[in-house]
Amino acid sequence: PAHTFFFPIEQYDPEIVAMVAEICRGNHAEVEVHLHHDNDTMAGLRGKLTEGRDRLRQHGLLSHDAQGNVRFGFIHGNWALDHSHPSGRYCGVTNELDILRETGCYADFTMPSAPDPTQTRMINSVYYAADSPAPKSHDHGTPMRAGTSRSGACAADASHAQELLLIQGPLGLNWQRRKLGILPRLENGEVSGGNPPTLERLRLWIDLGVHVQGRPEWRVVKLHTHGGIPRNMEVLLGRAMQGFYGGLPATHVHGYRLRYHFVTARELVNILHAAEDGHGGDPGAYRDYRYCRAW
Repeated sequence: PAHTFFFPIEQYDPEIVAMVAEICRGNHAEVEVHLHHDNDTMAGLRGKLTEGRDRLRQHGLLSHDAQGNVRFGFIHGNWALDHSHPSGRYCGVTNELDILRETGCYADFTMPSAPDPTQTRMINSVYYAADSPAPKSHDHGTPMRAGTSRSGACAADASHAQELLLIQGPLGLNWQRRKLGILPRLENGEVSGGNPPTLERLRLWIDLGVHVQGRPEWRVVKLHTHGGIPRNMEVLLGRAMQGFYGGLPATHVHGYRLRYHFVTARELVNILHAAEDGHGGDPGAYRDYRYCRAW
């Protein structure tokens, strides 16, 4: 199993980050950037991201590219990426995608957010979005496609130099779990105390089919949780998760046997870029394809 801690940089505490860094060095875990902000400005956002990035780096966290630049993955607090909340709250910056990219963000992992109104029209996708003067620029974009990049390993893809990569988790309807026995429940990839992982959910996650176009056999199952909440922690570290992992080897989907690759956010993006560059075979071979760990 792998886990990525998206640490809220506005709540930076050196003692806590040091403990998380120790966990990461001893386990298959990494840290990326999380930020809650409201009524912000371009300069304010840039300062927060730069300071938060550099603080985490001082603990030996985050990753770097071939040129030695610090790189990070990102999740927006309250899902309000690019000032996307209809209330006008929880962001304030309509060119947030550009600022993220310019400060070293290699991909955003915020979506899905449904049933929140910040949910995008693009669903179950891995895609590039270009910033625009209007809010919610990531509402649409260009899907990542296998064999379309000529950048090679550990290099920036010039064809998407002005766009940010977005990695979405599964979003759909679960007809096997119904409210009041009638209405299907929403499946958004959340793992929580009230919604533990099950093999039934796994089959739906795979069917929803998040993947790089042209490489459908490499299915992405990106899950999320607020893991510090005690009720959620009991699921993540307890019998529910152990039972889920224990059932994976015998699980088939539409008659196909599955091979699992547990990856951090960074490793996932590296594998996706390898697919974009036309590589196939064992996806686990590309965990450090473009962005490398700090240690």
